Amino acid sequence: MTHILFQMPVINSTYKASFPFNNVHFNTVFRTFFTHDKVQFSRERIELKDGDFLDLDFSEVNSKTIVIALHGLEGSSESKYILAITNILNQNNVDTVAVNFRGCSGEDNRLLSSYHSGKTEDLEAVIQYIDKFRSYKNIIILGYSLGGNVTLKFLGEKNTNINSKIKCAIAISVPCDLTGSSIELAKTRNKIYMNRFMITLKQKALGKLNKFPNSFLDKDTITKAKNFYDYDNLYTAPAHGFLNAEDYWIKNSSKPFLKDIKVPTLLINALDDTFLSKECYPIEIAKKHKYLFLETPKNGGHVGFNSKIIGKKGYWLENRIAQFLKEYV
Repeated sequence: MTHILFQMPVINSTYKASFPFNNVHFNTVFRTFFTHDKVQFSRERIELKDGDFLDLDFSEVNSKTIVIALHGLEGSSESKYILAITNILNQNNVDTVAVNFRGCSGEDNRLLSSYHSGKTEDLEAVIQYIDKFRSYKNIIILGYSLGGNVTLKFLGEKNTNINSKIKCAIAISVPCDLTGSSIELAKTRNKIYMNRFMITLKQKALGKLNKFPNSFLDKDTITKAKNFYDYDNLYTAPAHGFLNAEDYWIKNSSKPFLKDIKVPTLLINALDDTFLSKECYPIEIAKKHKYLFLETPKNGGHVGFNSKIIGKKGYWLENRIAQFLKEYV
């Protein structure tokens, strides 16, 4: 059952969830446990201006088009949705590069700071690297969840100053309003997801404390953290120059930047996504927008949108992404 009271999609979605995918939690976790895509990535490391690095995983089929794929919170190039879209795009003669955010490639990043929901400068560094060392005609940005927020915020920030090779963008299951999403994720129905996030986030924070013992981090505060409010107050905000969790959420939510996007952009947010608050569905903005296409299927879960237990025909999301890409490349 959806927790959003409205159903006013700007685009009438073709996604229909039959049993068992009409169960939001099954749809959300299905990929993690039941899909088994494999990709032979080629890794390249780029050095960043602040002394840190990013690991990029390429899967190339000699195309003139590349999709930059950005994973969600605590994901990586090995996230099931990244592997699935990489294979589908390669089959459609499109190259991909999966960006591993700082500290997500299997190796800790060098600095006390790492990645966060609005760190658009790292995406810009990736685009500049690809533009310098590859000869692509078309660049597409694809972001999931946190990566989707980075994508949308970046597009709004750059506005008309964006690289002309960027032809379109796609954002999936995006917490456009970080405050609202953080409140939703702290609720009991999302406890299993929150606990999973907190395990790795706290491990990373403790790792930072070991590496930077004289920093502001405190072991007791880290171990007691229960949700994003706690974690963003104890680590994300102070490590990245924000006053507190609320300041971080307000300044890095992509929703205020949507109006300034000047590149065709598809945003797919399922109405039953338990990670999202009602503020994460920018219907009124999309209605008046020339470039933002909002698709809000009744079902889909969080980065789910599965339609079949076995076989590639169940990959509605990947095929929808490929379809949108073809309209602008």
